[in-house]
This record gives sequence, C-alpha cells and structure tokens, in this order.
Amino acid sequence: MRRKASLVLLGFAVFFTALSPLLRWYAFPRLAKIPPSEYQVAVLEAKNATLLDYNQMKDVTVPEVNIVQTLRGNVAAAQQVKKETGRDVVVWDALSYIADSHGAMVSEIPERYVFDAHSQAPVHAAGENVDGDPVRRQGIEFKWPFLTRKRDYYYFDAQTRTSAPIHYRGTRTFHGLKVYYFEQTVPWTKVPLPKKMPLGVTPAVVTAAGMERWYTTKRMFWVDPTTGAPVNGEEVHQEEMRFIGHPEKPPLIAFAGDVRMRPDYVDSTVKLVKSQRQLVLALTSYLPWGFLGLGAALLTTSLVLEARSRRPGASSSADSAEPAPEPVPA
Repeated sequence: MRRKASLVLLGFAVFFTALSPLLRWYAFPRLAKIPPSEYQVAVLEAKNATLLDYNQMKDVTVPEVNIVQTLRGNVAAAQQVKKETGRDVVVWDALSYIADSHGAMVSEIPERYVFDAHSQAPVHAAGENVDGDPVRRQGIEFKWPFLTRKRDYYYFDAQTRTSAPIHYRGTRTFHGLKVYYFEQTVPWTKVPLPKKMPLGVTPAVVTAAGMERWYTTKRMFWVDPTTGAPVNGEEVHQEEMRFIGHPEKPPLIAFAGDVRMRPDYVDSTVKLVKSQRQLVLALTSYLPWGFLGLGAALLTTSLVLEARSRRPGASSSADSAEPAPEPVPA
C-alpha cells in the first residue's frame, strides 16, 4: 500500500515540478498582456510657468499650466491591425491637451500608437501618427515592458518624432514601491508646430511671420519594474519661437516649466499599479516557486514512503496478515 502511495506522490511531484518552469517561461509571456480597451487619464501641472501670449506676442508668467494626457484603447483598430499583421496588438489613441491657468487651450496634439500587447514593442501599421503626421516609431512610449530590466531603452519623443536612449539611473523607493528611475535629455531641436493652437494661429501663420519652433526637455520616469508602468513622471520642458535667419534677435519663450504629475493622480496610479503587480508576480514568482516547492515536498514524501516499504519488517508483517494453513490430520 505504501508503495502505491509513493508512486502516486511521485507522479504529482513530477507534474508540479514540470509545471513551475512552464508557467514562468511559457504561460506568462502569452498570458501577460495589455487589454485592448485600456483607458487612462493623467493630469500634469507646471507651477509658475512661462507661456507665449499670442495677443501681445510676448512671453508671460502664469500661475500654472495643466497638461491632460489621455490614452484610449481603440479595439476596432486593434482587431484590424491583427488581421493585417497576425499579431496581438493594442492601439492607443492618445491626446495631450495643454491649458493655461484659465482653462484656455494652449495646444492639442493627438497621437496613434500601435504596439505589441505582450512585449510593448512598436508595431508599424497604417494610421500610426503624431498630430496627423505619419511616423514609424522605434522603442517604447508611455509604458515599459513587463519585468523591466536595469538597462537603457529606446524611447520615442513625440515632439521631435525621433527615438533616443532613455537611461537607467538606479533603483529607488517611491510611495513604498521599489522603482527604476530613468532619465532622458532631448537637446535643442527644431520641431513642427502643433496644428491646433489658440486664437486661430496655424503653423502657416507662424512661418509667414518668419518664426520657427525649437524644443528641449529633460524627461524623468519612475517605473515599477514588475508591470513596466510609470508611477510618476516629470519633465523640465522648454519651447522657443526663433526668428528665421535672425539669430541676433532674442527668441520668444513659447512654454517653459517644470511639469510634474499632479499628486492625486500619482496616488491613484500607485494604487492601481500595486494591485496589478500582484497578478504579474503570481505568474512569475508566487506560483512557479510555490509549485517547485510543492514538487520537492511531494518527492521527499514519496521517497520516505518508498524507503519504509522496503524495510525488512514490512514484508514479514504483510505475510503475517495472511491466514495460517490448516494442520494436516495425522
């Protein structure tokens, strides 16, 4: 009986031991994905920022500037891209809306971002754009991959429409989470003007006035390495309107400020990430290690039972249980 129980436990030990690496290296890459209908809103603010007053054509200081960033999953577009490419993708229709302290629109820049739902690598498809201009992204944008590593990544900058390394600068603690800190500096670069600006100003009007837009920023992210989700972001952002062919003229400051995520949105983001990271940890750590430990425990129990069944007394006791033969009559 002990030998039968030993064999059953041995079978379960093999099953759970084999399931451990399968769950981590086979199931997790296929199960962990960004849902196609994701919807996120983040509000950032810049206190005592500088903006260009288009009425007076001079830069002024305002109490604050608000940037509302919206990411909306386009399920229909994702299904169409999947038909064309055969890949499981997510399509985000993003909008960056900048408003002054009175709520008046400063600029509005839409984007369409297509990426692999599992790896977050960009997927090139029709409709990929920034402010209506077709682009071909390299690297990540908005989100890091699951199980982010301590290394540099290529990050797409929507203003310049180019990608450049964003550098890993160390591990930190943020609101009780262990996070990776990344930093990127975009040097002064000539960039297109937003197609939507206040007072009916258009890129053609600005160009006709003999001006062009230049931009630089220092970008910082605090990223949860388990989910790859940024829990905080900040940019030291500067934009200038420079006079074409007249470098001696001082440029006008279109926007300058230290842009930070609003505290209430930081709190809600951290809360959401803390809940989501448990699902990722279950597939990458809790269950694989738990199954491995269970397999080891079952194997140990199986060997103990097998060893006891092989003791000399085990067979004799089994024999003694059989009925004794009847005596032969004399």
